[in-house]
Amino acid sequence: HRFYSLLLLFRLTFHMSQHKDRSGVKVGRQPKSVPAQPIKGKLVAKDKSECTWAATGEDLFILGVTCKKGDRSFSCEYAAKPSLCPQYASDVKLYWKQIARALKKQRNLCQDHNALVRAGMCRRAARDAHFRLRNAQRKTAVPYTPPPAPRAVKSCQHGNKKLAEEYCNDSWSSFCTFFFTMVFAGRLEV
Repeated sequence: HRFYSLLLLFRLTFHMSQHKDRSGVKVGRQPKSVPAQPIKGKLVAKDKSECTWAATGEDLFILGVTCKKGDRSFSCEYAAKPSLCPQYASDVKLYWKQIARALKKQRNLCQDHNALVRAGMCRRAARDAHFRLRNAQRKTAVPYTPPPAPRAVKSCQHGNKKLAEEYCNDSWSSFCTFFFTMVFAGRLEV
């Protein structure tokens, strides 16, 4: 929850113009003296979960991921120090595009503590330059249990048929049988 509080604080503090590139990554534009806004994006994971992600930090970046698929949702945080990758400083935008692609390719997003999320441009960088899972939370909604199906009602129950013959003429007999079956819902025993 601390991550999301920080994310909200950044959003409220820095209202700068943003543009969105083709990969869905939003990069804020601001003077170099102002700390960077969160870098964020959307993706559909391999298991078809719809996810959003946001990265904040200066030296140590925290990459928060939140996903939802049906009534199941999960979130997690990855941590890395991109500055340990020499190519990061030369093309920050490309770096985050590659991280977004790497997230999308993860087989077990928010599950595998050994898997690294790495930008292709930083392949040979130190291990700490790559995002590694810090913590994860899974939330599964209580499975829906449908109410018990009403028991089947026989439309030609003997008692209902007898009532229909008694109170309706022959041309209305089948309708009356149906009507009495609906009204008495099979409770009439004659």
